[in-house]
This record gives sequence, C-alpha cells and structure tokens, in this order.
Amino acid sequence: MGSSEDGGPTRGRLARAARLAALPAAYAGRTAVGLGKRIGGRPAEVVAAQLQQRTAEQLFATLGQLKGGAMKVGQAMSAMEAALPEQLVGPYREALVRLQEAAPALPAPMVHDQLEASFGRRWRRLFRDFDERPVAAASIGQVHRATWDDGTPVAVKIQYPGAGDALITDLTMLRTLTPLISVAAPGLDARQLFAVLHEHLAEEVDYVVEADAQIAFADAYRDDPDICVPDVLAVQGQVLVTRWIDGTPLSRVIADGSRPDRDRAGLLLVRLLVSGPVRARRLHGDPHPGNFRLLPDGRLAVLDFGATEALPQGWPARLGALLAAGRDADAAALHRIASSAGLVPPAAVTPAALLDLLDPYLEPLRGPTYRFTRSWMAEQTRRASDPLGATSRTQRRLTIPPRHLLLVRVATGLAGVLSSLGATVAVDGEVRRWLPGYAAPPDAGPV
Repeated sequence: MGSSEDGGPTRGRLARAARLAALPAAYAGRTAVGLGKRIGGRPAEVVAAQLQQRTAEQLFATLGQLKGGAMKVGQAMSAMEAALPEQLVGPYREALVRLQEAAPALPAPMVHDQLEASFGRRWRRLFRDFDERPVAAASIGQVHRATWDDGTPVAVKIQYPGAGDALITDLTMLRTLTPLISVAAPGLDARQLFAVLHEHLAEEVDYVVEADAQIAFADAYRDDPDICVPDVLAVQGQVLVTRWIDGTPLSRVIADGSRPDRDRAGLLLVRLLVSGPVRARRLHGDPHPGNFRLLPDGRLAVLDFGATEALPQGWPARLGALLAAGRDADAAALHRIASSAGLVPPAAVTPAALLDLLDPYLEPLRGPTYRFTRSWMAEQTRRASDPLGATSRTQRRLTIPPRHLLLVRVATGLAGVLSSLGATVAVDGEVRRWLPGYAAPPDAGPV
C-alpha cells in the first residue's frame, strides 16, 4: 500500500495508477533528451548510463512509496544489482535501501486497528511493550519491535489493510512498465517475474500459510550451527508474531562487509537454499537481501517465508543428474536429460548450443570453490539480453514448465546476491552434500 498526503495508505486505484502511469511518460522524456545529447556529441554509453541511473532512481522511489505489488517487484529486481555497470552500483543500491528500509509507514491508529481486528480489543495485554514505530517495511506489511507477555523480544508483522487487493491491482498495472524495468535492471525477465508473482499471490497475503512454512523451517533447522530461523509465537488474521532476531542486514554486508563475512554469508545462503528441500521439504523462494541477517555468532538468520514452495519429495529426481552432466560438459547427456524433462524441444536446440547457453552458469560447480564477481554476472546478463546473440536465440527456444518457475527465479536471484557479495563459495561441495544424483552417472530419467 502507498501513503496519501495525510500519511494514510493510498488505496484508490486511480491514485496508484496515476503514479505508475507517470513513469513511462518520464522515461519517454528522458529518452528524447538522451537522443538530443547523442546528436549533440555526447558519447552513447555515457548517455545510456545516465538514462539507466535516472530511470532506476525514479522507478524505485515510486515503487517504495506504493508498497504492495510495486514494492514486491522492486525487491525481486534487487537481485540484479550485480549485473549493473560499476558506476551505477552506488546509486542503485541506495535506491534499494530506501525501498526496503524507508518506505512510508502505516500510521499508528491503523496499526492499532489491525491488531484489534486480529487479536481483539484487549490486544495490548499480549505485550509488555509495543513500539509503534516500524523497524522495517515489507511489500505487504511492516514490522514492529515489541516484548511478548512472557518477556520474549518479538517481531510483529502487520499486514497493510487491503494488501491483497492492492497486489492484484499493482501487478496488473505494473505489466505496462516492462520496458522501464528492462532499462533499470537489464537481463531481468519481467514477464516471467509477473507470472511467478501472480502464481503465488494467494499464499503471499496469507500469514497462516507463511507461518506454516516458517514453522517447517524452524523445526528443520532447530539448534543448527549455521542457520537460524525464529520461532512463530502467534498468527491471527493479518498479524504474525515471531521471535526477534538481531544481526547485520545482508544489504549492509554487501555494502561494506569484511571479506570473511561476505564469504560466510554466501556459503550459508547456498546451504540454506540447497538443503531446504531436503531438510524442510520446502524451497525458500525469495533470496533478496532484505530477508537475511548475519548474526554475531556467524549464523545466517532467515526472517521472511512469504514465498516458499512445498517439495514433499525433495528435489526433482533428475535435477542432480542434469547439473552433473553440465558440470562435466557432457553435452549429449545434458541435452538428453533436459529433453526428457520437457525443457528443450529436441529438434530445435542442439546439444552443443544447449551446453554453450548453460556453460557459464555451471562454472561454480567445476572446482572446490568459486569466486562470484560483478563482472561475471554482468557478462551473463549481456549474453542473455543480446537479441542477436546465439545464446539469446537458444534461450528463447527453451520451455520452463510452470512447476520450475520458482526454482529458476531462486537460482537467478541467488547468483545475483552472491555476485553482489563477491563471495567465494564451495558450491560444488554443498550441491554434492544435498542434491541426490549429483555425484551419480547421468541417465535419461524424468526431471
């Protein structure tokens, strides 16, 4: 939800539409000015960089004000930070920090109304104290710090009124911003992003579903030396109460963390996302930095479970063999397994072309450790977004089944975050530990 002039949420469809509609018009104006500068002799790459920076700044400022689906799109785009040219990283990151940490707050009376609607008129008896100033803003709610009646420090996540309706409205309108998103975050497939967000819309606004997912992860990682998942203490209506967790936001580790902290955070992100389907029978589906904290004892705290996918059988049966074939540059086996899974039309993509497309993404699996860099991520983005390149032509021929859309989003987002961290990670070792079939000879069974 956005904020109106009096500080309340902007729920009117017309008001939200007007803010979003202003973005393409502003972009068109900047493009015209940029053309004039090029005609006037300014280098094309300088003009393009300025256009990208200003577009990103305005886009994220607007998304942060509107919250709802707009903020969710912005958070998903944050994983692409590492693909930006180096000169844009600072302004881009600042825009993301504003988006994640400084969005307009829900006024205190409305916070009280939500608590009363969920817990009843005597909701204050549940808390020894309650800080009315939010400490964090999410896409559909904000977080307050409080003390539970037994003295436990807690985080109270309160959903914005009408958040579900706002998500539907926003995602419908935001489809018109695909060209701007492509400029602000090159390489991000906006159409696929919207498809995934729509698919998980109902679960995103249901705090009971989120609480169930968090409980599953908390039970699976209880007393774990590496991963910390806060317990759920209460969930009712539009309010979710969990244990409070202190720590350094991952966005701050990215901005100015030490080399050991960067590497540690990167390793534990990989461990969480690869081990989740085995230990919790769920995939954590939202690896953007706002969901994680690095704790003083070296553990990674996971704070948000609004986007997860249940995997009762664990990882897809042939995923390990698929990755092993790619790791070993076995083009024939890679093509055979991908074809059997319906990922590749056999006659449309040759084994060599498929391996050429995926080869750079498989580099992290080909040694004891791999150093993720912005230049690596930028190069993959350039290859994927070049409409005339062979890689792009091959990519357009692939078919990603709906059941694998979230997995693709997670892999892409994870690569972006690891590259932003500049982390050195033992990816191959983690995959060997948690992904069945990865160390076995590949065959042609279904994925």
